[in-house]
Amino acid sequence: MATFSSVTRQHILQAMVEHDARGGDAFLALYNFEPLPAYVLVHEGRTYDARAVLGVAHRVATGRMATADDFHGMDGAVSLLRRRGFEVSAPTAAVPSPARAVRASTPRAPRTTTPRASTRTPTREERPLAICPTCFQALPATGVCDNCS
Repeated sequence: MATFSSVTRQHILQAMVEHDARGGDAFLALYNFEPLPAYVLVHEGRTYDARAVLGVAHRVATGRMATADDFHGMDGAVSLLRRRGFEVSAPTAAVPSPARAVRASTPRAPRTTTPRASTRTPTREERPLAICPTCFQALPATGVCDNCS
């Protein structure tokens, strides 16, 4: 199983350069990736197969090719690509999750606030900083200026 934490932005850019040089179909065929049109990496107006580019970027980073089986869902891959500064289009769920639907439809009772006694402890007043009369910098706790001593 591949871990993609060692893949940097530079590795991904190198994989995209190879994708551009070979062409999309030849790139996918060379590395045995099936097209995955639902996950598209967009960079500088060009589109790339996100899974294939990340798999080849893993090879550039580690020397080991990540296969399609190494991707257990695309959520982690999409997250990594986005953290590296890339735009990835992923399918979005058209139906909201049940938790959100219930939360949105349940009316809330108005909040009432009652005054409470302050539980904060009074803060100690800060003393003004001691300043060196020669260079006008703050003196350390020793009281001897580091610059003028």
